Amino acid sequence: MTTYIALFRGINVGGKNILPMKNLVKILESTGCVEVQTYLQSGNAIFKRNGNRISELKTQLRLRIKKLYGFEPEILILDLAEFKTAIDNNPFDTQDGNTLHFFFLDSQPKYPNVDKLIAIKSKSEEFKLLNKVFYLFAPEGFGRSKLAAQAEKCLGVSSTARNRNTVSKLVELASR
Repeated sequence: MTTYIALFRGINVGGKNILPMKNLVKILESTGCVEVQTYLQSGNAIFKRNGNRISELKTQLRLRIKKLYGFEPEILILDLAEFKTAIDNNPFDTQDGNTLHFFFLDSQPKYPNVDKLIAIKSKSEEFKLLNKVFYLFAPEGFGRSKLAAQAEKCLGVSSTARNRNTVSKLVELASR
């Protein structure tokens, strides 16, 4: 069995797209996932599953959530090794896990608009694109960052972001 981490985008944020985590566990289990656990209310799930038909699983999950809750979230599913690689490749030396964010990308950007990323970043911000992860160091706060708000558009691919604290905790939980 392979251990996976699923990142559901935009659920339980700002009172919209409400999906209780206990119900998400049931939905994942109904698709053949086992040892399912969630972390935080923002749509992080860890599970084990046989097989590698992850695109089919994403479709099943999206359709079930739409049927039950009326919205169809974007979902990124990565195996544990991909998460560990993202941590190992982190280019920034900061101990503050709230200021470093990992944007997990649905695919490798073909034509990222790096010039625009540079133009909109604040003086204190730094970023690096490595494979399918966009790293953003935003010491003044993620919510205040214009770069964070426009990164996906500049990269040209779907993404979902988590801070380093969350990414580290997900790896810790998945490694048990």
